[in-house]
Amino acid sequence: MDAPDTELKKELDATLQARSELGTEYESALVESFLEKVEQRLDGTLDRRVRRHLAEQQIVVARGARPPERAPGHFAEQYGFAIVSLVLAIPLSAIGVANAGIQGLVVAWLGIVGVNAFQAARGGRLFRRREDERQKSDWED
Repeated sequence: MDAPDTELKKELDATLQARSELGTEYESALVESFLEKVEQRLDGTLDRRVRRHLAEQQIVVARGARPPERAPGHFAEQYGFAIVSLVLAIPLSAIGVANAGIQGLVVAWLGIVGVNAFQAARGGRLFRRREDERQKSDWED
């Protein structure tokens, strides 16, 4: 286990300890606080990965080589959207259950599955259309 994982485990232990001391009336606030810390950790990890990938591309371009072509199965395009939607699924599920019970949970997950199915059906091209338009030139036939 590295240091951030140990820190996150300590945060979880502290949250569980606080829940046992404060009782169930503060449970939702404690869970939200812990999930916010997990989300910040995930955001930080994703930011580092994106920066590293961009730096690698800049090095390749600076050396005079062509930048690598993006393959249709590129990890960020194929799984990034799904990862973000699953991270957001946690609070959406909690909101659905709190407001409408099991029916709210089912509706929330049907929405999550629907959005991911739509993204997969489009082949990960949800955000690529703008990039394609920018690359086109008025000088080209």
